[in-house]
Amino acid sequence: MDFFNHYIKEEISTGILILVVFLSRAFVSKIIRRYAKTSEIIERRTNLVIKYINVLITILFFITLILIWGVQAKDIFITISSIATVIGVAMFAQWSILSNITSGIILFFSFPFKIGDAILIHDKDYLVEGEIEDIGAFHVTLRSKEGEIVIYPNNLFFQKGISIIKKPLHTNSEFVD
Repeated sequence: MDFFNHYIKEEISTGILILVVFLSRAFVSKIIRRYAKTSEIIERRTNLVIKYINVLITILFFITLILIWGVQAKDIFITISSIATVIGVAMFAQWSILSNITSGIILFFSFPFKIGDAILIHDKDYLVEGEIEDIGAFHVTLRSKEGEIVIYPNNLFFQKGISIIKKPLHTNSEFVD
């Protein structure tokens, strides 16, 4: 019983923090869903962005929780910097994964095309033309006029010129003439 009385301040702070985390997750989710609805963004992409943001909120929650319970900030920063160094070295070889995830989030919020649009990617030696079938976390799936499936990494959308040939008039998977 003495434990509960001794740490009452930390217990109350932890309760408030948990409430703030749940409310912020719900609020952020609602805002992103509202934005996605007005921008006609598909549900799968919306859920992916919400998932990324929830992971960030969870990481901040644990850091704050550790601070509430008395771990020194310098110890946390030493641990985080050590973990970040290890992850940084490991991910250096996998930079394209992080680049594609970041590009996927940017595509979600700001790019002028969506699923169903016919696009032309101006690659140096090889023009890629197709209808966007899916925009995922790592890549965009296109279907060419010949029916080929073309997988194009998200980060290349920021390195290549892209023309929107035609916006879809309806939601079927064939090109609109």
